[in-house]
Order: sequence, then C-alpha cells, then structure tokens
Amino acid sequence: MKTLFSLLFCLIVSLKLLAQDQVFVETESFENKGGWVIDQQSFVVQGSSYIMAHGMGRPVKDATTTVKFPKKGKYRVWVRTKDWAPFPKGPGKFQVKLDNQSLPMIFGESGSDEWKWYDGGEVNVTNEQVALALHDMTGFNGRCDAILFTNTPKFTPPNKQEELTAFRNKLLNLSGKTTDAGNFDLVVVGGGIAGTCAAISAARMGLKVALIQDRPVLGGNNSSEIRVHLMGDTDKNHYPKLGRIVREMDNGDPGNGNADAKEYGDARKTNIVKAERNITLFLNTHVYKAEKSGDKVVAVVGRDIATNQETRFSGTFFTDCTGDGTLGHLVGAEYRFGRESKAETGESLAAEKSDDFTLGTSNLWASLERDTVSAFPETPWALPFTDEYHIDSPKADWEWETGFGNFNTITDAEKIRDHNLRAIFGNWSYLKNNKKEKYAKRELAWVAYIGGKRESRRIIGDHILNQMDIQEGKQHSDGTVTATWTIDLHFPDAKNSKYFEGQEFFAGTKHIKVAPYTIPYRCLYSKNISNLFMAGRNISTTHVAFGSTRVMRTCGMMGEVVGIAAYVAKKYNTSPRGVYQAHLPELMGIIKDEPTTAKP
Repeated sequence: MKTLFSLLFCLIVSLKLLAQDQVFVETESFENKGGWVIDQQSFVVQGSSYIMAHGMGRPVKDATTTVKFPKKGKYRVWVRTKDWAPFPKGPGKFQVKLDNQSLPMIFGESGSDEWKWYDGGEVNVTNEQVALALHDMTGFNGRCDAILFTNTPKFTPPNKQEELTAFRNKLLNLSGKTTDAGNFDLVVVGGGIAGTCAAISAARMGLKVALIQDRPVLGGNNSSEIRVHLMGDTDKNHYPKLGRIVREMDNGDPGNGNADAKEYGDARKTNIVKAERNITLFLNTHVYKAEKSGDKVVAVVGRDIATNQETRFSGTFFTDCTGDGTLGHLVGAEYRFGRESKAETGESLAAEKSDDFTLGTSNLWASLERDTVSAFPETPWALPFTDEYHIDSPKADWEWETGFGNFNTITDAEKIRDHNLRAIFGNWSYLKNNKKEKYAKRELAWVAYIGGKRESRRIIGDHILNQMDIQEGKQHSDGTVTATWTIDLHFPDAKNSKYFEGQEFFAGTKHIKVAPYTIPYRCLYSKNISNLFMAGRNISTTHVAFGSTRVMRTCGMMGEVVGIAAYVAKKYNTSPRGVYQAHLPELMGIIKDEPTTAKP
C-alpha cells in the first residue's frame, strides 16, 4: 500500500512539474487577431476553435499576443497546424515570430492534411514576457490551432483527440471550471433564424430565456457570415399571427452571396434581441456538453470560442435550434441522418435504399468591379478548370454546394469548406488569368469561410412529417406553421459530376410545387427527451419532407411556435408532449391570436 501511495505521489508531482515547464497558447485567445479569423466549425472534431488567415489571396495582418513564461531559458516550440490543400503542397503558409524574430520553419505546407504538432525548433527565452505573432505569407487560409513551449526534454505533445483534450484542459486549467449563468425557463441553443425567433417568442410570453449562439452574430445562414436570403412565405398562414417575429428580423431579400454585409441585417437582429428584457444573449459560445437526469435535460455547458471560458446553463425546457441537432445528439435524442428508403416511408420521392446522402454545404462568394486591373495567382493546389469546363460568373449562388454523401456534414465540416474554397479559388484563378477581357478589373470582395449547411441530423418527434402529409394536404389537429416552399432536394449537377466525379461542388435541383400545408406541433419536440423542443432544419421529418421545411422563414415560424408552447408547458408544469395531450386547444388558441389567460 505504501509503495502504491508513493507511486501516485510521484505521478502527481511529475504532472505538476510538467505543467510548470510548459506554456500552452490557444491561438483563438490571441489578444489581437489582426486579419486572422476564428473558426469553430470543427469543434466537435478538434475539441477547440482555431484561427485562419482568410485573405482571399492577399496576406492578412499578423495575429499577436503576449506570452508569459514561468522562467527564462531554452524552450522547444511546437505548432499545431495542417496543410489544408496538400496537392502536393498547399498555399496556407505562415511563420511564427517571437519578439519580431521569425522562426526558420514555414508552417502549413507540409503536404499532410492531418492536424498535428510540428516541431518549430528551439528558442532561447530571455524575457519573462515575449511578443508572439503569427505571420501569414499568402492570404490563402493558413491555420493554426495552438502553440506549445516546453523545456521538458524529449517531450512530444499528444495528437490523439482524447489525450489532446485532456492535455489542453490541464495546461489551460479548464477542467471543472465553469461560470454559472443561472437557471432559465427556456434555454435556446442555436442563434439562427429559428433559435432567435424561439427566444423572442418565449420572452414575449414572459419566460426567462437564454439564447446561446456559437458565432459573434445572429441569423445563422441569413447572417453576413454566410449570406443566404430568407425563403418561404409568411403571408399565406392559416394563422396570421405566426410570422410576425420573422418579419421583424427580415431585412428584405438581398439575394444570395452579395458583397455588402449590411444587406443581411446583423445589427437589426441583435438589436431586436437585446431589446427583450427577458432574454440573456450569449454570443461566441459553443455548447459541447450536456447534463441529464432520466429523460430530461438538466443543463448545458458552453465554451467561449475565443477565451475558452466555460459557462453552465440550467433550465426547465431546452430547444435545439442548432441545425445539426447538436444538443439532441448530446442528450441521446432519437434522430435520423440521411435518406430513408421507399420501403420504409412509402414516399415516391424517397431513395430506393436508405443511405447517408445529405444535401450539401455552401460557401458563397462575390466579386466587384474596380477602377484598376488586378492580378490573381495561379492555384496549382486548387481544383483545375479549363476552357472546356469552368463557371463563368462574377458571384456565387446556392448552386455552389459540397456534400452529397461524399462527406459527413458534421464531422467533415472543415473538409467540405476547404473543398469549396479549392473550387472557388481555382475557378476564380482561371477567370482572372484566362478571361481578362471580362474579369481583369474584377476583384474577390468576399468569400464565406463559415459553411452554410442544409442538412444533417433530424431529431425524431411524435410525428415524422412525410411527402404524403405535404402533397395530400393532410389536416392535423396540431397543424401550426404554414409551409409553402417546394420539395427542393439538391443533387450533384450532371456536368459538374462529369468533370469532378466524387468531388462535386455544384448542385442542381428539381422544384416540386406544393400547396400551403401545416407542420404538426408534434414535429417540434423530441420523442424520447421529455423537455426538449426543436425548431429549424433539424425537426422531425423524412429526408423528402425536409426538402420543403428547411427554408428560414418557415424555420423562424417554428421557433415562434416553440416559444408559445414553452409558455404553455411552464404554465401547467407539463412537458412538450403534455401540451399536445392536455393543452392543445390553449396552444392553438394563442397561435390563432385568441384571448388567453395571464402569463406566468
């Protein structure tokens, strides 16, 4: 027993000494990001955010910070990065500087597309505070996750995800340290149109609401970061009350992928939310952990994508408006991913066999005419375009889309975005260098680095909306949101497939018109997690029906219904299902804008 105690004591002491001899720097926590941007889209894979030099072919300003060392002396530098376009070597080159002196190694051009630690050599630290900088060399999306300084001999930092997460948490002193945000009537995870409308709706019914968004802006696909216009009608409702909140946030129809960020109304959305006294807004907060008791969600934990500080949110009800069904997945909600078969659903538009095919992700872009001629480099690492096949357009629209079953829209989010970038930059390089009469004075003005997703998980509710519900116009007693969009299921464009088989980035579709129909309330709460609502593209539908329900004005109205339902659930101390079983007339009465009793 004494020997075991001694071994444990030695292990604890050695770990403490190891931590003292190492300085771990998360790049997203740099004091000054310069021209680098934070990317959290692959948090579920990485366990962390990272920063990226998104300069559209023009080097960005250095990201800088100050690093404090426990003692002076020699340290080995390790840099965690990857070559995002190793064909054979990518363009994302950058250097690390200490006190304005560049380390000799150039990072980001290794020819390996795996995230891993690279040995940056040994440095002599002569001051306890050192200026650290990331110096971009190309403007083509070089990226860096973390930098480690160690004076522990022969030490190599871990690459395996579980080991890396434990190592990261220990050196950053994150384990078990959370700030308590308090208890809420409704915790809304996801600040796209659906989540924002859910939060506003619940707040106006008198509920105390937390709205958690993992980016610095609200709006999701309709934000300035992604720039997809709002679709679906709000004026064909059976219940005209629905859609009022959507219309408040609607900044008109600027189209897809326009160069002017203001056209997408970020400030408008944020101001509306901040004007609601019952909403507490948490931006830049990625929910990655949840707590359960039985079949109920008790709390969620979010990590700030820049500072890595963690916050705990407890609540009575929760709603998953993440699009990816992130919260539902964390708490074990039943869900579907991909296409069902005809035999399973009876839908004529279903696949012959079930599979993991999903609609893809878009990264839109735009160019602008300038007064002078500009150049754009050749891009041997990008997708190759020729006189025979290229896309002759000064901007993108919805068709620029990658996924289609070749990639998993959640775990391969970074790969999908990077494939889109290779298509965008490769095509633009071709246009600039081969169609100068048209594009000589045009310049890339904006390229999305945050992917606009269409489809991933669909959380199962007490009803699964299907093609027959939509096309036969079935009348459900709990029919709420009126949907109007076509059944719009994208697939790889045939010509694009011919030239880029298995690497498609351009989509086609066939719009199947529908008459206005209603989405049952039973599609808006989880079948097996008793206090979980959902609104947005992750509601309970088949893949075919999802093709119609997924557009943002429709999703926003779902959020409005969830906010009202949460009020009714709280009033009667019941569950989302309990609202349907025992209080549906009151829910429908509020939606119909009929007089109701006082708010709780």
